[in-house]
Amino acid sequence: MFRPLSIFIGTRYTRAKRRNHFISFISLTSMIGLALGVLAMIVVLSVMNGFQREMSVRVLGMVPHATLWADQPLDDWRQTAAVALKHPEVVGAAPFAELEGMLSYKGTMQPIQVHGIDPREEPKVSIVGQHMVQGSLEALRPGEFGVVIGEITARRFHLNTGDKLTLIVPEASTAPGGITPRMQRLNVVGIFKVGAELDGSLGLIHYADASALQRLQPGQVQGVRIALKDLYQSPKVAGQIAGELGAGFHAEDWTRTQGSLFSAMKMEKTMIGLLLMLIIAVAAFNIIATLIMVVSDKRADIAILRTFGATPGQIMGVFMVQGSVIGAVGTLIGGVLGVIAALNVSSLVGWIERITHRQILTSDVYFVNYLPSELQAGDVLLICGVALLLSFLATLYPAWRAASTQPAESLRYE
Repeated sequence: MFRPLSIFIGTRYTRAKRRNHFISFISLTSMIGLALGVLAMIVVLSVMNGFQREMSVRVLGMVPHATLWADQPLDDWRQTAAVALKHPEVVGAAPFAELEGMLSYKGTMQPIQVHGIDPREEPKVSIVGQHMVQGSLEALRPGEFGVVIGEITARRFHLNTGDKLTLIVPEASTAPGGITPRMQRLNVVGIFKVGAELDGSLGLIHYADASALQRLQPGQVQGVRIALKDLYQSPKVAGQIAGELGAGFHAEDWTRTQGSLFSAMKMEKTMIGLLLMLIIAVAAFNIIATLIMVVSDKRADIAILRTFGATPGQIMGVFMVQGSVIGAVGTLIGGVLGVIAALNVSSLVGWIERITHRQILTSDVYFVNYLPSELQAGDVLLICGVALLLSFLATLYPAWRAASTQPAESLRYE
């Protein structure tokens, strides 16, 4: 079978049992270091993808993907919803109202954002009904001024379903100062927990009660919130629907309220990836050190090959093949182990928790009680590609030094 001289000798050097065991040890550590670097990057980035997925589902499942507002309150929100639902990207629409105020209970106060919703339509655009820990959304009835609060708010005020608290909202008036507080007694009919900041800053009431607090006519709402198949298309889709609705309508999407959170998470993933890349870079430097020592150990062999007619390019190829084989094997081992670990890290952490009887992630502190992981093929290909590229670049300088070897000088003292 035909094999180029560089590949034949390079692979033979890789397989051969060297006289210098220190070089063999350095070569092995280079391979192990590269494998560990690839393994660590795949696992860490998969876990970060998992946390980002959980945040996307929980936070963006609670806040509107997009909201359609009008300059004047909507008398018939269903007409607006019907126009929105004609768009192929829209999967749900529901009435929506928004107030900001303060919750007061036994002298303790906290700011709150209150959303007016329709309990029957809300499951089409929100996951809040799936995360109720007490009560239910169906308990929100018009005219009863019931409220569903987050778990953090309930814990801060020591509230349970059936308790009462006061909502204070500002109201424009002709009095000096222009604004007077308006108070409304609310009944706690449910408590939700999504494990995010919204548990302490969001409250839900019936949209009819929200309209009454805003002094709107019965049946009027501020706007319509919509849910999309692809939430990252929200700015484009919401703008198109607002244009179809005509003058007086405008759209607002989640990127204005929650976009900074996900930008920060993306930046964090990038920075951690760059830091972990240093592990691969260190392994690549080990490949350089290994090949330099191999070149020094094989100076006589290089000189003999040159006298037999081997060209400098073929000599370079020998050591580039040897270094590339080390890099390829290390990357392959790290990639396979990384994929296996990323797919099973959640189960592994759960097993450790059962063995040690200690919970690593608790729902009291974190928004999930397990370690999420989402393996993405793009991450694996990028990591393995960078590892192979760094391994190849690490062979260039030692290979150039080998090709620069002068046969006469090398054989003089042999």
